[in-house]
Amino acid sequence: MSRRQKENLYRIIAATVLFVGVVLLPQEGIVKALLFLVPYFIVGYDVLFGAVRNIFHGHLFDENFLMALATVGAFIIGEYPEAVFVMLFFQIGELFQSIAVGRSRKSITELMDIAPEVASVFRDGEFCEVFPEEIAVGDIVLVKPGERIPVDGVVKKGQSYIDTSAMTGESIPRFVLENEKVISGCVNMSAPIEITAEKEYTDSTVMKVLELVEHSALNKGRYENFITRFARVYTPVVVMLALLVAFIPPIFFGNLTAWVMRALSFLVVSCPCALVISVPLSFFGGIGAQSRRGVLVKGSSFLEILEKCTTVVCDKTGTLTTGKLIVADFDNKEAVRIAGSIERFSTHPTARAIANATNAIYEVENVKEFPGKGMYGVYEGREVYVGNRAFLEENGIEVTQKGKSNVFVGIDGVHAASITVIDAVKESARDVVNKLHSMGIKKVIMLTGDGEKGAEDVYMEAGLDGMYHSLLPDGKVKKLEEIMADDSGMTVYLGDGINDAPVLKRADCGIAMGMMGSDAAIEASDVVFMNDDIALLPESIKIARKTLNIVRQNIVFSIAVKVMVLILTAFGYADMWQAVFADVGVMVIAVLNTLRTLKM
Repeated sequence: MSRRQKENLYRIIAATVLFVGVVLLPQEGIVKALLFLVPYFIVGYDVLFGAVRNIFHGHLFDENFLMALATVGAFIIGEYPEAVFVMLFFQIGELFQSIAVGRSRKSITELMDIAPEVASVFRDGEFCEVFPEEIAVGDIVLVKPGERIPVDGVVKKGQSYIDTSAMTGESIPRFVLENEKVISGCVNMSAPIEITAEKEYTDSTVMKVLELVEHSALNKGRYENFITRFARVYTPVVVMLALLVAFIPPIFFGNLTAWVMRALSFLVVSCPCALVISVPLSFFGGIGAQSRRGVLVKGSSFLEILEKCTTVVCDKTGTLTTGKLIVADFDNKEAVRIAGSIERFSTHPTARAIANATNAIYEVENVKEFPGKGMYGVYEGREVYVGNRAFLEENGIEVTQKGKSNVFVGIDGVHAASITVIDAVKESARDVVNKLHSMGIKKVIMLTGDGEKGAEDVYMEAGLDGMYHSLLPDGKVKKLEEIMADDSGMTVYLGDGINDAPVLKRADCGIAMGMMGSDAAIEASDVVFMNDDIALLPESIKIARKTLNIVRQNIVFSIAVKVMVLILTAFGYADMWQAVFADVGVMVIAVLNTLRTLKM
């Protein structure tokens, strides 16, 4: 509990003890009224002060005003115990709400601790402490065990385990070596490492995450906007109805005190705090549940879209695949080792994959690279060509192999080996697609700029419902619009590259891969998966659905109980005690129901 919550609890306990004591005292009349004022002011002074302050600021119809009007009115007509009890129960409800808000905010506010206060940077021949904002691109940053990485960069020296849980939701530490990329906000765990800064602090991942969290409340969903509009209209209407109940019936039926008491009960019932509190709190809890899994949602409106999602469209490279080329197959080990010795002189991803797979360092000479085609070199006096089919054939080498291989090796004019290099499909891809289907998602479709052959392999392995290949960015947008036109529900798009930014923006909800994704993709997206795991998608949809179910439960329950008790109160079948339940009791039940979002 916070200090303020403890103070409120002590006030409630003190007021309750005094209230019970006053009820048991034999005094009557003005003395008892004055005694009841003591616990009333102890527990309700802040409500009275808030009501008066809001009146002067032009905010008349809020819960403070309704509570103050109802309880002061009850004192005026001599219903002292009811007045104190209403205020007491209202404050108990407010305490429950405060605790619930505090718990649901915890997972969000923990993110605010991911930004380090200082960083060690190499300046003038030594490491010195500076503010992270002072780090420039190219600076060497020393990160000791236990410290957070201040900016995105590449490990220049050292190796260590880093805790990425605050940024990606991944609980298993990641081991990083020299030349590997690291993102800001992660904690170095085992050994000192030196990092070359690739971004300034303001452009780094940690700042983007904090900005996303801070602005997530700005994108209100349909239900939150409904509650805001509802409260603005509803509260003044019920105040006018209460005035009518208080003063119109006595003209015909007499007994002004009884009708005023009904009107005051009517006011207590009418307070919309159960809706005003529980609905935003539910969304806040849902966003918090997402953040604990490494999913950043930029507003409650996108939770609603995820809940209504019926079609998932995704990019291939880096989304369905790992984004890292690997050698999947070859047919001549020695020839491939020779090829790998030549390919190590190239920085092309395909060449790097072959070099890494063979791990061979034969002595080769006269190495030349032909961009877009392949490599040439001489090994023990023999001419070696490594590249695509066209490259070998234009150098007089007939490629005899047919099938999936996309890299070929020619030695002394003869086709010597075939190599299959692929961008491996993520192990979780097929399982994710199956889960989405079991959850009622109608279609999972891939849009990619890759050629037909590579796209078809991924399409088959992942078990997708459709795929479109060889698409430029504008082609992806056009194809997405066609898919959305054929779908009555909501369409979600997952991507990670710069070329995905336009289509991420066009989708009903764009989801970017945060670790490997480009800045443009993350900026254009509505949701960010910080650990690039597509397995988060079914989990995110599941959380969104649970959150919206809780929101609807609170709305239906709150309105149903209030309408029923309002009618009973107007006709004299419910008194102040039922009114208190219909207001504060309903609020407490709704808030307790909302706390279920913290267990998701």
